Amino acid sequence: MKCLWLLLFLLLLQVYATAQQPKITATQQQVWTGYFNQARFTDKWGLWVDIQLRTKADFVNDLSVSLNRFGLTYYLNNDTKLTAGYAFINFFPADNHSKVSLPEHRPWQQIQWHTNYGKKKVMQWIRTEERFRRKIANDSTLGDGNNFNFRVRYNILLDVPLSKKGVAPNTLSFIVNNELHINFGKQIVFNYFDQNRFFVGFKYQFTKQSNLQFGYMNLFQQLAAGNRYRNFHVARVLFFQNLDLRNKKG
Repeated sequence: MKCLWLLLFLLLLQVYATAQQPKITATQQQVWTGYFNQARFTDKWGLWVDIQLRTKADFVNDLSVSLNRFGLTYYLNNDTKLTAGYAFINFFPADNHSKVSLPEHRPWQQIQWHTNYGKKKVMQWIRTEERFRRKIANDSTLGDGNNFNFRVRYNILLDVPLSKKGVAPNTLSFIVNNELHINFGKQIVFNYFDQNRFFVGFKYQFTKQSNLQFGYMNLFQQLAAGNRYRNFHVARVLFFQNLDLRNKKG
């Protein structure tokens, strides 16, 4: 199964990158929570919404990031869809802007597709982002204008049901997920590799259209200086809804 080999390769890449880190300037523990909704209105059109909130350190100390993302989705078919939209991200006060929050405006575009291998399911997406982050004048003041770069993200998720029923209401699945982020643009010099997120956990399927995913994520990130890194241990809890709002005939 090609997707499984790819997932294994990305896992090995994560282990290698973490082992090779020459200087870890920060190791933190965080909690990530989020609500994700993909609603389908017609055979061709739908809406993407996700809202996330993340803590800063030691799992519960202060807030790190809030994110609101919206998009319009076009369905090529039941398994493949295109989405384009906008996200607003707020970075709460941090080391280099400890008295002011830092906003980011982020248009984004994505292709997402699903593949079934028996009862196992694989979800993949490729996402491009245009990141406009306000400049920082000093510890308590935002500057004029924005820093800008492009970013590409590749995400793959493997869903392995732990029930003979497969993915069905009131069943549990084992989840493995990896997402790789690559920067590019004129302002990117030392950190074309941005970060890798490796997640392992479980999914509880409440209904056909809603589920809860929970588990552990390791996030390894290279900062703009090139020789500075961050390693995050994250407890991640996400609630998903995939609503089919099409009128049923007959």
